[in-house]
Amino acid sequence: MAARARIDGAVIRTPTSEARTLGEMLGTRIFLKFENLQFTAAYKERGALNCLLQLDEASRRAGVIAASAGNHAQGLAYHGARLGVPVTIVMPKTTPMVKVQQTEAHGAEIILHGEKFDDAYAHARQLEGERGLIFVHPFDDPRIAAGQGTVALEMLEDAPEIDTLVIPIGGGGLFSGMASAARALRPDIRLIGVQAELYPSMYAELNHVDMVCEGDTLAEGIAVKQPGDMTRGIVAAHADEILLVGERHLERAVSLLLQIEKTVVEGAGAAGLAAMLAHAEKFTGRNVGLVLTGGNIDPRLLANVLLRDLARAGRLARLRVRLQDRPGALFNVMRVFNDQRVNIVEIYHQRIFTTLPAKGLITEIECETRDREHLDALMAALRVAGYQVNLVELA
Repeated sequence: MAARARIDGAVIRTPTSEARTLGEMLGTRIFLKFENLQFTAAYKERGALNCLLQLDEASRRAGVIAASAGNHAQGLAYHGARLGVPVTIVMPKTTPMVKVQQTEAHGAEIILHGEKFDDAYAHARQLEGERGLIFVHPFDDPRIAAGQGTVALEMLEDAPEIDTLVIPIGGGGLFSGMASAARALRPDIRLIGVQAELYPSMYAELNHVDMVCEGDTLAEGIAVKQPGDMTRGIVAAHADEILLVGERHLERAVSLLLQIEKTVVEGAGAAGLAAMLAHAEKFTGRNVGLVLTGGNIDPRLLANVLLRDLARAGRLARLRVRLQDRPGALFNVMRVFNDQRVNIVEIYHQRIFTTLPAKGLITEIECETRDREHLDALMAALRVAGYQVNLVELA
């Protein structure tokens, strides 16, 4: 409650609203907390501000430093500029450019170092001593966790029927703060953590198993190899379960939130919905609260996610068709597409780099269909016409 009073008026009290269409799809009620509507488009500024406001005057003059994949950086930079506190941010080189640019726009000094968060973290701790700065941890700090916990207070006020909270976990700061606040108000509330399958660090720690944390995940905001010492204990005490989600479900969640809720959410921010898509049976009949933790996704990456989702739904496809190398071969196959009322987007011809005989060729045709049924009808018509056709599948 103290953190809430401290940051009141300086962060947006984002709306919590019911996602009826998504709820109907999954057989439950879903309430979304739109933290992607914060000024920096992420919940992280709550904890950053709560921490900055508790620094003494000497620390404020010295300035602060942090390691961040982006959202903690933006929150710290934005509120540091408001309060006159110099901010230095160390980011992994792989950080999406939109996050780098937005953090620089708030006046912070940006240092790109390493490939992963852990590399940036080690470099920031080194600079902390060399420059005499105050390190602000992105998650393993009670002031940070308390600020993030204000999300739960608002959600349970706005939607008191919520009986389950599904919370993304990277280092564990958001879960720690929200779980502590929610349990204090509602001891019986169900608390579910979510991690990306590629970075199951907290899951592995609490289940006492060795699991690799590596790979390019859409949810880079929760791609943390080592959870916090403080947060590990809090998550262990409060989490009813931690679920892992794959990239396919993360992509689907981002796409659904844009298509149905008309809101842009980054991969980590969509992790809660991804968990419901992957483990729908665990939420049937529940009143579930999801935090859309951030909306800072690179536009090109978002475009790729949406196109891949269209492909998985059968609305966009690439077909590989074997043809004979003779006049009219391509024209004849196009007639089948025309008869099926399928729009062709692009055509790729391959004559050289193929295992077919010299007089054979492969053509790949990108096309738009109404749905999976329409695509299946097209492929059936091509086979009836005597063509060998295969669908180029996504991973």
